[in-house]
Amino acid sequence: MKITVVGTGYVGLVSGTCFAETGNNVVCVDIDQEKVKAMKNGQIPIYEPGLETIFKRNIEQGRLRFTTSLEKGTEHGEIIFLALPTPPGGDGSADLSFILKVAEDLSKIIKSYKVIVDKSTVPVGTSEKVENVLKKNLDPSLFDVVSNPEFLREGVAVHDFLKPDRVVVGTSSPKAEKVMRRLYAPFVRQGNPIIFMNERSAEMTKYAANSFLATKISFMNEIANLCELTDANVDMVRKGIGTDTRIGKRFLFPGVGYGGSCFPKDVQALHKTSQDHNYDFKILDAVMAVNSRQKLIIANRILNQFNDNLEGIKIAIWGLSFKPSTDDIREAPALYTLDVLLKNNAIISVFDPEAMNNVKEIYGNKIHYAKDQYETLEDVDALAIMTEWNVFRTPDFNLIKSKMKTPLIFDGRNLFNKKEMEDLGFLYSSIGRP
Repeated sequence: MKITVVGTGYVGLVSGTCFAETGNNVVCVDIDQEKVKAMKNGQIPIYEPGLETIFKRNIEQGRLRFTTSLEKGTEHGEIIFLALPTPPGGDGSADLSFILKVAEDLSKIIKSYKVIVDKSTVPVGTSEKVENVLKKNLDPSLFDVVSNPEFLREGVAVHDFLKPDRVVVGTSSPKAEKVMRRLYAPFVRQGNPIIFMNERSAEMTKYAANSFLATKISFMNEIANLCELTDANVDMVRKGIGTDTRIGKRFLFPGVGYGGSCFPKDVQALHKTSQDHNYDFKILDAVMAVNSRQKLIIANRILNQFNDNLEGIKIAIWGLSFKPSTDDIREAPALYTLDVLLKNNAIISVFDPEAMNNVKEIYGNKIHYAKDQYETLEDVDALAIMTEWNVFRTPDFNLIKSKMKTPLIFDGRNLFNKKEMEDLGFLYSSIGRP
């Protein structure tokens, strides 16, 4: 099938590449000329495990192409995916200006029937807004607007796209449904469902899924904080409730809160939707409040340890991305920690396997960027672990201890066994353990 993807951010690039990997002919459109030029030369603009290999393969085999011309992209594709940014506004609402502007542009250049697919995460009612914009210049028989939310986890997005748990498609058009069913048939050969529903339900499904997962994370962080006050152990509690099939064992790990491009934005957007409809969504209020507090838990513990005086105190930070296997630092708890420590004049050395260039664009020379995790530890007063990269899980503890001025570790991801750390002579603070 001939597919056009408008927008080559995280979702657009993964989607376009994976569609090409299954034999489709894909053209990706982006207004950034330098980015398009680099992608044409096989340079991938994001870090995502497994993506670069299939990205280069499909470029070489001619199934994946790039252009800055929306007109050329529109002429090519029978299906046009809108994978454009929907950043949160000051009130938490999703900014639809990019999507609606492209819809307006499309309305002036479409000449034959197209399925226009909202792939971006958008509020309930967006498909109707896109449809109304297209109708200004187009006969309704020339297009259908479909909602097809993505459920990609950064770090395993290629797997999630090629072997999805489910595909959700929102459409009231039998013609568009037939096209979408054909498109996704190769991805669900093992029997996972393509779930068809109306457009508004599909839009709500994405927000409901991410908000529920964010709720599980915030709930477990609350349990962890209570465990510390009651001398219970959150690791045991997590196992005890995770084996209940009604609850499940995923998203029950306590830590320093959720971040990234999806959960914070989507929870805010669903909250704004509830406000717009005069509904008091109390659970979402609590989820956001808990997460805001949890992001600062390590920074506050460090301040408490040093009596709110970090002048001249050296802190090492392991992990900057919001989760492992990505270079994405959007809403990363590590950045909130950095801000507090810098405000209090701490001296900071950091290491992350993939995210340091992105962090350097924000903080410049305010912090030291180490070549590996051990370089961060030279003569430091404490180590804070903010992201659970695999490379941090089995370090050389003797080397760590020999480099640190004080063997003090604040573990925001519970990577290590508390008793073993104490036996090794570390002062060790983790989340939700007595």
